[in-house]
Amino acid sequence: MTDTLIHGARIRTMDPSAPEADWLLIKSGRITALGRGTAPDAARKIDAGGRLVLPGFQDAHIHLLSGGLDLATGAFLYDARDEDALIALLRAHAAARPDLPIVLGSGWQPGVFGDDNLTAAVLDRAVSDRPLMVWDSSFHNACLNSRALEMAGVSDMADPPNGHILRDASGRPTGMLHEEVIPLVADRLPGLTDDHWTEGLLAGQAEANRHGITGVLDPRVTEREARIYGRAAAAGRLTLRVAGAGLVTEKDSPASAVARLSALRAAHPGPDFHVQSAKFFMDGVYENRTAANLHPYADATGGNAPCMFGADQTRALFTALDAARFAIHVHVIGDAAARRAIEGLEAARAANGPWPAQHQLAHLQLVDPADFARLQGLATANIQPLWARLEPPYSDPSLSMIGRTRWPDVYAFRRMLNAGADWCLSSDWAVSTLNPFEIIETAITRQKRTDDHPEDPFFADQALTIAECVQGYTVNAARASWRDHDTGMLRPGFSADLIMLDRDIFACPATEISRSRVLLTLFKGAEVWRDPVW
Repeated sequence: MTDTLIHGARIRTMDPSAPEADWLLIKSGRITALGRGTAPDAARKIDAGGRLVLPGFQDAHIHLLSGGLDLATGAFLYDARDEDALIALLRAHAAARPDLPIVLGSGWQPGVFGDDNLTAAVLDRAVSDRPLMVWDSSFHNACLNSRALEMAGVSDMADPPNGHILRDASGRPTGMLHEEVIPLVADRLPGLTDDHWTEGLLAGQAEANRHGITGVLDPRVTEREARIYGRAAAAGRLTLRVAGAGLVTEKDSPASAVARLSALRAAHPGPDFHVQSAKFFMDGVYENRTAANLHPYADATGGNAPCMFGADQTRALFTALDAARFAIHVHVIGDAAARRAIEGLEAARAANGPWPAQHQLAHLQLVDPADFARLQGLATANIQPLWARLEPPYSDPSLSMIGRTRWPDVYAFRRMLNAGADWCLSSDWAVSTLNPFEIIETAITRQKRTDDHPEDPFFADQALTIAECVQGYTVNAARASWRDHDTGMLRPGFSADLIMLDRDIFACPATEISRSRVLLTLFKGAEVWRDPVW
């Protein structure tokens, strides 16, 4: 490979031993030298023109493959504000993709649509002669049209553990599905081919590269995802690194979970795709009333939801997987789910002793104040700061269920860090944008962007700093993905994964960070994104 010199730059290396540089030399995909002042010669030179250069960002909780599949094969429903708009989007997509055996869509917004107004009858207005399945923006709810209900035989299905088929007063399925019944139904419907999934992977990684992302952790990997990622890695088609978290379900025993994930890890040892984590959904989401709280929901309906794994089962599974040296990556929304996961990790550490596991609790929407300090040394807080803002009507249902007296405990990131928690930032795309600069801005302002008519800041005292955000997207995210030995900072010997920005996010007003553009993304020293206007 041609030697490449980046010069005339303001380089933030994220390496505490040498935090800044003016130039950086790349040979054979690796950084060989950095420095200040006069730069060495090289066959290829890139004049940064005084612009900011950073390590490539890493998103440690992103559904890259399924999100890319949505980009490539699904209708984009995030902006639908009423039934007519939803129907129009689905009709247009179905007409544009007659080649697909099933019409797919994602992103309908809870707060606009839900159990009361999204049904098979509504979706039949869009498509009636082909099966149709649409996910909400959280991907914890899905709705089918009548054709799909019939093909999947949903009428004769019973609710599985941690899943629910919504039925009308006569017992007929309405079309709406919650949680763990969704994959069971999807398996009964026409599926997409591996070529479609590969198309999705290429679309997803291109979108990630465009936003400066050179490494990800996909937190829901089954045999299918592992197969697609593995084939792409073997063919040299990955333009970012992928760490995978193998899915563990309520049906698993410690033996079955360890055996399945060990086989995945052995088959995919890296370096570009490796399986190193075990993924648990400890609860669901407030949007369908499956978040597990320590106290009943505070809205008029009330009620609560149990954790998806019992206390004894959690301790047994966590202990066995920890002993097998898997990182444990847990979806937790409610404070009961967070406590159940913490107790499981504490049991595993007591049984197996501490080790640099990089266990992670993702989301942490509501955490009991008594549990903040328990994160220190136990689990990384894998947080999605974009959600830490008032955004009616989407934020209203969850806040109503949590209750105003508990709002200070919602996305309380500053209190977590002050209590000693390790942290990394991530997006949970395709649940929300994968643009790290929009996410960073909200982490600092606790508001929507100024162009989006923001509400007042949501507990501004819980904001992060720009330095914490960049660290959370580089050094800390690399560590959470088990690749901080080679990535996450710009240091001699490390992979030349880096980005150049159109502005200095350390110096510009916080309300302008979301406008940042990535001008250049290098992965292993090779250009995988260049802004066409640069």
